[in-house]
Amino acid sequence: MSDKKVILDVKNLSVELEGEKILENLSFKVRKGEVLTILGPNGAGKTVLLKTLLGLLPFKGKIKWKKGVKIGYVPQRLPFIKDIPLSVEDFFKLKKISKEKIKEALFSVGIKELDILKKKVGELSSGQFQRILIAFALVDEPDVLLFDEPMAGIDIGAEETIYSFLERLRKKKRLTILLVTHDLSIVYRFASYCLCLNKKILCWGKPKRITPQTLSELYGGKIKIYKHKH
Repeated sequence: MSDKKVILDVKNLSVELEGEKILENLSFKVRKGEVLTILGPNGAGKTVLLKTLLGLLPFKGKIKWKKGVKIGYVPQRLPFIKDIPLSVEDFFKLKKISKEKIKEALFSVGIKELDILKKKVGELSSGQFQRILIAFALVDEPDVLLFDEPMAGIDIGAEETIYSFLERLRKKKRLTILLVTHDLSIVYRFASYCLCLNKKILCWGKPKRITPQTLSELYGGKIKIYKHKH
């Protein structure tokens, strides 16, 4: 695949916070339209990696996004926001966008009941709130979406899992996705590449390279892989 399709190029990336090495010497590439899954135990630096790619944390090394690329970010959770007396509509208006754009973003994540706009953010279920966060990231029409464990508290419905939803969204919007997850089945079902991270890169490549031995080294202990039929 041509390097013209490289949308993100990371070389020798290291992050140190308060004297502690969080990430050490990471190098990888992501091409347009790919899904990169990021696996690793708690404390491995996965969220730090996403925030660093967004330019939110100091680092050493090189992070090169394709010129003009637009990035959306869906955090794992925003606990503080549920305590703020904002309606869903007010939340979206923080981006100064039209109501039509808001409706379009809500429809794209399966929310068709527009009375949700009048609800307070704190009144939403965890699943509704997660979908609102995804819609909030989509209103800017990004080329790339960064997801930090989107499984947390979400229920798209009996007909569709969050991952099949993301795959449909990826195809419809022609998105590139970087996805932090603990769900190993996603690696085989939807990932183009997988990055195994525990401060350093333990593996990076096609999903078929992810073996039980690799995962045992990554997480510690014996790991069984269940490949879901699709």
